[in-house]
Amino acid sequence: MTIGCVLLLNNRGDILCSRNYRDFYNVRLLGEAFRTQIIATKLADRCPVHNIGGVSYMFTRVNKIWFVCCTKQNSNAALVFQFMSKTIEIFKMYFRVVSEETVRENHVTILELLDEILDYGYPQITEADILKLYITNAGMVQEAMKSSTAQKQLSDKVTGLIGWRKEGIKYRKNEVFIDVIEEVNVLIAQNGNVLQRDVSGKIMMNSFLSGMPECKFGLNDKLTMSGGGDAKPSSGRNSSIDLEDATFDQCVRLGKFEANRSISFVPPDGEFQLMKYRISENVTPPFRLMHPICKMIGKTRMEVNFKLKASFSGNLNATGVVVKIPCPKNTASCKIIVGCGKAKYEPENQAIMWRIKKFPGGNEALFGAVVSLLQSTSDAKAWAKPPVSIQFSVPMLTTSGLHVRFLKVHEPKLNYQAIKWVRYISKAGQYECRI
Repeated sequence: MTIGCVLLLNNRGDILCSRNYRDFYNVRLLGEAFRTQIIATKLADRCPVHNIGGVSYMFTRVNKIWFVCCTKQNSNAALVFQFMSKTIEIFKMYFRVVSEETVRENHVTILELLDEILDYGYPQITEADILKLYITNAGMVQEAMKSSTAQKQLSDKVTGLIGWRKEGIKYRKNEVFIDVIEEVNVLIAQNGNVLQRDVSGKIMMNSFLSGMPECKFGLNDKLTMSGGGDAKPSSGRNSSIDLEDATFDQCVRLGKFEANRSISFVPPDGEFQLMKYRISENVTPPFRLMHPICKMIGKTRMEVNFKLKASFSGNLNATGVVVKIPCPKNTASCKIIVGCGKAKYEPENQAIMWRIKKFPGGNEALFGAVVSLLQSTSDAKAWAKPPVSIQFSVPMLTTSGLHVRFLKVHEPKLNYQAIKWVRYISKAGQYECRI
């Protein structure tokens, strides 16, 4: 992946900042072409990649600032967009807000950052923690970097194998916090059949560990539990799951994961996302609508009845449950009866919003509503009956069945015992039930 030129433009197309990495690019002509042929023609709303005169423009927008990368080579567009996303994160860490005012005020700092992030168009350093060691918000070199020892440590950090963690970190109490967060995406038919289901999960870690610890992480992955062969069916805490589309943070040694499915790494200091994954097999929906009925009575009344059932363990409780029952546009009023929580018609959402603070697992709750409709003078189309959507959060539940089997922390020099904390939570993603 090579980038020939980087441009930062305002909403009108004026160049606020630019960095040219190859001699054969004319920054003024590139900015003029982007303004007249992409911004003015509103092509930017259709596709984030355009080729004009043999130059590929890849761009994104944040707070009315256009971030544009130009290249004449056949670069990997996905990597370019990943680079732009990472650079914007660095700018936010430096300036908090990326806007036209902050770009003008910190023009020198942005040029220094672009010089360090890219070298002749190739990405080099994209870790904000390393950049902050020698580039400050004022764009001046820190006094500490003037010593030869500090410069040597910086060189080792930039060119070393572990650029995401600095040496000499010390904590009085060594702890690791692990959060397994899953979003459940489900589409259930009126007869109760599950049409679509999958879980998008991520594992967040917050490490407060001294030194340079070696961590080894274990999940109930099917290949790990079976030793690389076909897994035998099992149940309970020893059950195994099939990870799909797993992606890891840069600190994870991918070679070891491919060889024996072990997740080993030296963690960055503080909070980071260890991995993302997707699972589509053996996903049990936490909530279901039992016996949903939605029928029109004449032209001025509609009845909706169903039973909401929680299918997870009775030892757990769902919090922040919100059930959205769509209503026609000509809704006048609603008479609602619910078994728990509170429900009311909200015209701005064109739906009845049923809110339940706490819903124990295994419980059921009835919902009934009579919706009065305004009679339309014209022959309107029949109402399409949009699906009922559910929002919820269930602590200490993983819908996919994934759980952390172990986390080993070993620091050869300090040899301490780390305290580990693990928390699970399942949330609703796109969770819909047809009625």
